[in-house]
Amino acid sequence: MRHVIALDVGGTGMKAALVGADGALLHRARRPTGRERGPDAVVAGILDFAADLRAHGVRQFGEPAAAAGVAVPGIVDEANGVAAYAANLGWRDVPLRALLADRLDAPVALGHDVRTGGLAEGRIGAGRGADRFLFVALGTGIAGAIGVDGRVEAGAHGFAGEIGHIVVRPGGTPCPCGQHGCLERFASAAAVSEAWATACGDPEADAADCAKAVVSGDPNAVRIWRTAVDALADGLVTALTLLDPRTLVIGGGLAEAGETLFTPLRDAVRRRVTFQKLPEIVPAALGDTAGCLGAGLLAWDLLDTTDGTEVTP
Repeated sequence: MRHVIALDVGGTGMKAALVGADGALLHRARRPTGRERGPDAVVAGILDFAADLRAHGVRQFGEPAAAAGVAVPGIVDEANGVAAYAANLGWRDVPLRALLADRLDAPVALGHDVRTGGLAEGRIGAGRGADRFLFVALGTGIAGAIGVDGRVEAGAHGFAGEIGHIVVRPGGTPCPCGQHGCLERFASAAAVSEAWATACGDPEADAADCAKAVVSGDPNAVRIWRTAVDALADGLVTALTLLDPRTLVIGGGLAEAGETLFTPLRDAVRRRVTFQKLPEIVPAALGDTAGCLGAGLLAWDLLDTTDGTEVTP
């Protein structure tokens, strides 16, 4: 059975799958990223994981994977197949596509983790059918993916979609990027967790706990949540003014709060728009499988299904 390898590399763990032509996950596996052992060990672990997936495909389906797709965090030079920089993994300028292609003897696509997840949401998830969509992931930071006609825009230098670094509160909280008042310093799951842990005096409290406290009417939780929603709405209105998406897909840890987030967020965005067309604002549909599914789509995109030829990396 023809299949591809899909690999989603995170800061602490790797999710992988063998994906069929219809998008079915034929085999799934997970491993720790092993970042505590250093960047060289992380790269070696990725190569070994991919090789084991190839071997599993040969055993199960009688043939190796036709291609592979891998999604990684940080700055990614997708055109040249280079993982340029990832603070949480410690690597710089890793020619990951070439290393994997050599190990697997197959074409390989390399993508940015959030853009890859956005690709999956746009084609087969919550943004399916939308000619223009914006996917925003509210996690440790905030990042986005700009979808146009079934593809995701990387930008001239691979930075497209970095909505988390729109300044929404000039002169506000310092951001590691060097600016002050960036969106992710107020509306990421990490920012909400930090604010709520301080307010309630429990260092283990997180954004999910804050959301529960909002539902129960805790005034401190309501204040923190409103601060996050207002900042997020400001950032999103800036983005939709520039991009005019038909659908706005919100994912990541903070989106797991469901309507505790979406009801006030839709209201806040609606109050801020003037001439702009209000997009449909919906929760992501694919959860933590989005990156892996997107990596599979990248791999299948390498294969020309019209005449069976392969596009080499």
